[in-house]
Amino acid sequence: MASPTIKLNSGYDIPAIGLGTWQSKPEEVIAAVSHALKSGYRHIDCAWGYGNEKDVGEGIRQSGVPRSEIFITSKVWGTWHNRVEECLDQSLANLGVDYLDLYLVHWPVALNPNGNHPFIPTLPDGKRDVVHSWKVADTWAQMEQLVKKGKVRSIGVSNCSKLKLDELLPTATIVPATNQLEIHVYNPQHELLAYCKSKGILPQAYSPLGSTNSPLLADDVVVEIAGKDSIPPADVLLGWILAKGYVVLPKSVTPSRISANLSGALAGQKKLTPEDIEKLDGLAATGKQKRFVTPPWPVELGFDNWPPLPA
Repeated sequence: MASPTIKLNSGYDIPAIGLGTWQSKPEEVIAAVSHALKSGYRHIDCAWGYGNEKDVGEGIRQSGVPRSEIFITSKVWGTWHNRVEECLDQSLANLGVDYLDLYLVHWPVALNPNGNHPFIPTLPDGKRDVVHSWKVADTWAQMEQLVKKGKVRSIGVSNCSKLKLDELLPTATIVPATNQLEIHVYNPQHELLAYCKSKGILPQAYSPLGSTNSPLLADDVVVEIAGKDSIPPADVLLGWILAKGYVVLPKSVTPSRISANLSGALAGQKKLTPEDIEKLDGLAATGKQKRFVTPPWPVELGFDNWPPLPA
């Protein structure tokens, strides 16, 4: 079963359903990636910051699917904002490939590259060690060079609010192809996604089912729609994102779940009615608004419904 594709502003096609690999243990992600590709997935979402790209690369090799058929995404981490190409080169080597289909700025936050930890450096008071003077536009300028060098086909951002997009767009020569965000029925971010659409930036949804022990799968409206349409609640949640025209990135390391997320997202998209979508669109506004991913960055990210800055 193949995923439909969506045309990016760069001219390339991106499969609308991808496998997320965040929080997947190294030994589990090899089998997960291999199974996903054998099951019909053609889009794998990775990141330097996930710490498992060597294993993702091994899973790609074990699948037997040619590199040319796979859409691979990675992301530059905060400690590398002043050396973007070096971070990319590590990801390429770990994945065992010579180019990426999509490279993203993981968070619009630069961390001290010479701090006390290579991943999340901290200050004596425990706060994350952020380079407050660094401009995300300077990170973006380096991203653009990678396209010109042929190392990446498309570039985009992740976790960027309108505030952060407006910091890089005025000087950008390449408009971000995508903005990868936490998107689900409890965090639909309607205004931000409309803004992205107005700029030709495609939203990508991570954590589309919420998080571990997520309340989304047991939500009364989701369950009601699932019963009416004779599909599981997960298919409602994934299908809603596809129906909105976004990329969806469900994460799993369980073979049966990986397969079900691909077929189920397509089934959900097919079965959801305009009335179903309208109901799901309005869920968060009924008092259910909730984010599951809110790292304690000591900077103003510009998101609605974000916790206050650490004191």
